[in-house]
Amino acid sequence: MIELKAYTAFIEEHLEKLENPGKPERLYEPISYILKIGGKRIRPILTLLGAELFGLPKEQVVSQAIAVEVFHNFTLIHDDIMDEAPLRRNRATVHEKWNANVGILSGDVMLVQAYQHLSNIAPEHLPEALNLLNKTAIEVCEGQQYDMDFEERDDVTIHEYIEMIRLKTSVLLGSALTLGAIVAGASEADKKELYKFGQHIGLAFQIQDDILDLYADPDKFGKQVGGDVMANKKTILYLTALSKANKEQMEILKQLRNENNIELKINRTRELFDHLDVKNDCQNRMEEHYAMAKEALAKVDTPSENKKALLALASYLMSREI
Repeated sequence: MIELKAYTAFIEEHLEKLENPGKPERLYEPISYILKIGGKRIRPILTLLGAELFGLPKEQVVSQAIAVEVFHNFTLIHDDIMDEAPLRRNRATVHEKWNANVGILSGDVMLVQAYQHLSNIAPEHLPEALNLLNKTAIEVCEGQQYDMDFEERDDVTIHEYIEMIRLKTSVLLGSALTLGAIVAGASEADKKELYKFGQHIGLAFQIQDDILDLYADPDKFGKQVGGDVMANKKTILYLTALSKANKEQMEILKQLRNENNIELKINRTRELFDHLDVKNDCQNRMEEHYAMAKEALAKVDTPSENKKALLALASYLMSREI
């Protein structure tokens, strides 16, 4: 997708220009580190596209796009600490490379920096932009807490899971788009529909992630296929399987969660999911959210030509293999 590469390069160029004080080194080095280890940059690109949708050049919304990316990476540092994750984008996580205290403090600085970038905006738009990021930040924390709570519960429902990923993942995509629209002076009705588009794309994106974790081509995936199964995560696949399983199948699922042979655990889980047609059900759910996203974008009062880039990005996200 050539356009996506151009937008990614645009974001990378501006991330390279960011300057942090040199000292204390252990405070600022982790910030530079996590911002330079890659990523799809989907969220800041959405901010650029949200502005361009209403005719505002992307150059006029750079600060808000950078704010979104810095905020997103702040959440990744803290999430990795809570998950005790050793790798992020195939590189050592910040708390592994330094330590958890460094990660917490550097992440805190990034949250403040996100607000600094966001505030580089016309005064008339500042209150709305701040309120949006405040609301989003709280919701992301709520989503993370639900995610951690679910690890200790055996009665998580599909509805609860969808709400968790809406908070943890989707609201930031909706907000990224809406920030661009705010700077561009979009109407309340258009901002509302654009936010819906981002939310539903986010839900479809996360469901796709869950599917890929178990069903991706190992040569293209870039990490262990079946990682969610290994970690006993209650993903949409697992919860769908539970909702369809009979008593005997539920007992097998329970036994597999305690299986120490990783290859056997992943293969047997996949076989049971296949028997229950779990992948197809989850793909249908993903397609439903994708369709709702497109319906919302269709209601935005801008020329169809302006929507092509957003639709192309959504199509790319839904058809990815990794």
